[in-house]
Amino acid sequence: MIFGDYRIEIIPDTEFRLDGGAMFGVVPRVLWEKVCPPDEFNRIQMNMNCLFVETPTEKILVETGIGEKWTEKQSKIYGIFRKKPFAQTLFEKTGYKPEDITIVVNTHLHFDHAGGNTILSEPPAVAGGLKPSKPIPQFPNARYFVSKSEFEHAENPHERDRASYLKENWQPLLESGQIELKPDDYEVVEGLTMQKIRGHSETMQTVCLRRGGATLYGFADLIPTAAHLPLAWIMGYDLFPTETLEAKKSLIYRALRENWICLFYHDFTTPLCRLSETNGKIQAAAI
Repeated sequence: MIFGDYRIEIIPDTEFRLDGGAMFGVVPRVLWEKVCPPDEFNRIQMNMNCLFVETPTEKILVETGIGEKWTEKQSKIYGIFRKKPFAQTLFEKTGYKPEDITIVVNTHLHFDHAGGNTILSEPPAVAGGLKPSKPIPQFPNARYFVSKSEFEHAENPHERDRASYLKENWQPLLESGQIELKPDDYEVVEGLTMQKIRGHSETMQTVCLRRGGATLYGFADLIPTAAHLPLAWIMGYDLFPTETLEAKKSLIYRALRENWICLFYHDFTTPLCRLSETNGKIQAAAI
């Protein structure tokens, strides 16, 4: 898709599943199951929709998905049904390989947003068997951007969100010197900005791209799917749900007024939408 003088593409990573009750918090199942039917384990179907932005000088990837370092047991727990490597999807959608990416941006370092930052190295044959694989950067020529405040929290998480942070997703970037710590609000390139919005966590960022009079807004985990558009439909994972609510009130109605293209990172069917309002109900229409 041409977006002003930039090119954008959505790079879907892979299907995965999380508990529907956790994804919808205090909303009763009899309501959310109508829009997100759960499986036999009460999990709902989701994806990771990464944003590719090509400028005249940069090839940028915002988020890298859940990654490919999972054990068989972990894949069953999270319902990861991977059909192809992320690198293959990236090439099919953009014509570029991981080594062509020049900037990687993480809104935060939860494993389903930063898991693809690294991949397992090929285990070289050694006498007596195989040397264990280790995580290495998946995008060897890229600068990796993450906010300093998010990085510091990821390095010292508390009990509430510790399970969401896996050092294998950023430690190799420290070792390679590719990670760059950024302010809470900053501009990646002209027109592409990151903003910290407290709600899902204290340090998560959202992404906004403005070119040619148009706006694309990526909500990250503030509004993970189009099903989460109702104001009170907030994830049980959110650390500050009342602040999520206030942010949603502001952003959703601004998106309506200004006709934004909305990116819902975890939506399985309609990652890019425009919003409309009918009889007081906010609805999303796929682009």
